[in-house]
Formats: sequence, C-alpha cells, structure tokens
Amino acid sequence: MSISINQFKTGLTVLIDDKVYMIVSYEHVKPGKGAAFCRTKLRDLKTGQLIERTFRDGDRLQEAFVEEKKLQFLYREGQDYHFMDMQDFNEFTLSKDVIGEFTDFLKDNLELTGYFYKGQLINIKLPQFIELKVVKTEPGFKGDSVKSGTKPAVLETGLEINVPLFIQEGDVIKVNTQTKEYVERV
Repeated sequence: MSISINQFKTGLTVLIDDKVYMIVSYEHVKPGKGAAFCRTKLRDLKTGQLIERTFRDGDRLQEAFVEEKKLQFLYREGQDYHFMDMQDFNEFTLSKDVIGEFTDFLKDNLELTGYFYKGQLINIKLPQFIELKVVKTEPGFKGDSVKSGTKPAVLETGLEINVPLFIQEGDVIKVNTQTKEYVERV
C-alpha cells in the first residue's frame, strides 16, 4: 500500500530501497515559500542504524507490513542467538551483528518482542526494564547510603554498569535497557 507524507506516524514501517525502516520521529514543515516537506528519523529494522531523511509533499512510500510476535530467548551458539515463538514454538536465529548492543541483556528464558517481515525474523525489541543478578562488585563500606556514590558491577550477562555503593554480589537489580543504567534493587 502506498502512503503519502501526510499519513506518517511514529512506529509506522516503510520500505525504502528494499529495506524496512520504522519511523522514529517526524516533523511536517510548511515554509513561507515553496512546497511542504517532512523531516523524518528512521531506524533500519535489520541493522538498527538511525538515518535522517527528508520527503517532499508529493513523495509516496510503500508501507511494510511488519508483524510483532512474543519471543523467548533460548541460548547463544557462537555468534548466533536462538529465539522461540511463544505461540507456535518455532525457533528463529539472529546473528550478533543484527542484535548489536542488545546482546548485553539477553539471558535464558527472557521474553521479548520480535519483528517479522515476510515471515522472517529481522530484529528484536527488549522490554524497557530487565532484572539481572550482580555477579561481581567490590564490597561497600559502612555508612553507605542511597545518595553516596557509585561503583562498577558486572551482571550475569557480562554487562558492566555503575551501581550504588550498597549493592552487593548476589543482589538482583532492575536495569533500563535503553540507557544501560541502574534503576532499583529488586
């Protein structure tokens, strides 16, 4: 289905040069002189790369029908990550190159969302917050409080983040997947 720039909305998926992009943000501009245009930020769903593109008033794009399915992370095998569809139990594989930084959050049995285009898994979307166990950190000192400083901690997936001084090895913490920051102790 062909769409005009007037139909743009955040989250809409479109085909540009045979690649599937999701509209992250858009801004319609009507200058005093000349034709209206639309500035957009688009995310390539296959690579995760963010691009900026401007479309003129008469431009039409092809809508890409991307399906979202609930997936469960199963295991890692070399550079490949295996996922299972929660509805029909089919197994899908993505490489580390496609997943990118999300690999820092993948732990066994994690439930997430998969983006499918023409029946093919093209990328994943993590929940905003994930609970992870602290496996290595320096011990705190007496008198540590919530407001004092931070220290590095290694989590069960290998991700290293800064946590408050009162966090100990074995604690389970909530981490924001977009910012890779500590949120709270669980």
